[in-house]
Amino acid sequence: MFEKVNLEVPFDGLHWMFDHAETISARNIERVKALGGGIAIQHRMAYQGEYFIDRYGTKAAEGTPPIARMLSIGVPVGAGTDATRVASYNPFVGLYWLVSGKTVGGKLLYPKGNRMERMEALRLYTVGSSWFSSEEGKKGAISSGQLADLAVLSDDYFSIPEERIKSLTSVLTIVGGKIVYAAEEFSNLAPPPLPILPEWSPVAKYGGYARQPVNAANSTSLDAHKPLHLGCCFHQPRCRSLNLNQVGDLSALWGATGCDCFAF
Repeated sequence: MFEKVNLEVPFDGLHWMFDHAETISARNIERVKALGGGIAIQHRMAYQGEYFIDRYGTKAAEGTPPIARMLSIGVPVGAGTDATRVASYNPFVGLYWLVSGKTVGGKLLYPKGNRMERMEALRLYTVGSSWFSSEEGKKGAISSGQLADLAVLSDDYFSIPEERIKSLTSVLTIVGGKIVYAAEEFSNLAPPPLPILPEWSPVAKYGGYARQPVNAANSTSLDAHKPLHLGCCFHQPRCRSLNLNQVGDLSALWGATGCDCFAF
């Protein structure tokens, strides 16, 4: 379809893309490249890898998606999340998945050839993704003349053990030169907190993503390492009380803004 459209209305440098592409073939990667397209990947397999293997086998899962192949032929690749319907918006889980090749449950998905070095994975989340909004050179790097978007992390992403990458958090987040979040030693710089939406989100109780306990390098925080539960409407009291076999008007289920699905 894209090739047919291009024959009549040439893309001529348009930044167009395919999303997800977990099972894209080598031939189709070449076709995307030929048309000047990009591929945006998400860490859905970090949460669903075990299910994929159960259904299609370990071999089929080794290149889901075939990131190394995409990069080797020069296709623009940007990393992100598919939150909140499929996965979590937490970028550090995504970085852990790219670097380790594992699911959040610890299942190894990818051979070394389809795993990323830490800097390469970080670049996919930053500079790599700037291509998709046609903002190359404007954002994605801590560089003179680019947007002042940066984060100070709770630990050194480049040196901590692989398993701890998914437990990283930001202690200072700056967007456009403005502090939008601050914690720990930067707490005195914190702006007023935003209201938690939806109100039933577990963040209201647990305060966000848990990290490993301080001074407990050999211990494990259960909350920090268990897979995030993919919840949907039925976690809300109003929805649990509904009998779907008896519901005639689904407006009570979906609410005013659609399905209130949430990943936590």
